[in-house]
Amino acid sequence: MKLVGIAGSLVGEKTSQAVHDVLLEAKRVDASLETALIDLRDYEVEFVNGAPLAYYNEDTWHVVNTILSADMLVVGSPIYQASISGALKNLFDHLPVDAFKSKVTGMITTGGSEKHFLVSEYQLKPILSYLKGIVPTCSVFIHNDDFNDDKQIVNRNVMERITTLAKEMISIQRRVQVENKK
Repeated sequence: MKLVGIAGSLVGEKTSQAVHDVLLEAKRVDASLETALIDLRDYEVEFVNGAPLAYYNEDTWHVVNTILSADMLVVGSPIYQASISGALKNLFDHLPVDAFKSKVTGMITTGGSEKHFLVSEYQLKPILSYLKGIVPTCSVFIHNDDFNDDKQIVNRNVMERITTLAKEMISIQRRVQVENKK
């Protein structure tokens, strides 16, 4: 199985670190898992203009095809103005409507206010569901205070939730694969 993490921010390191931690934990749960991180800071994903994917630059093509080739996804976003990042929304707009069919799509968000912990439920989850993703019951919100100065997560409860998310994603995806073979 292949798990792709998407860090949906163009600045900062916290969201990327959080997604990376989910990938590491998933690898601990299942050593045979193939993982990859798409950090949007590293790519020039063009703005959607309605053209077919073939008309966009190589970075856009690469990112979209990496996502489509995944069995599972963990999507990370910082919370800006009570919503996901524009860069992440733009990426979603490049995807076909069934891009996440039969794929578990975990959510992890970071933010500076505890008031934003439900953004994943009200902003991100509907998009993942629209793209036919299977959304686990567990999601992870990480407050900026849960990171140290080196951008490492230091809150044990957050790390436990990351472990729970990784385990749940792998468990669900295994069941989906068994069902799809029938």
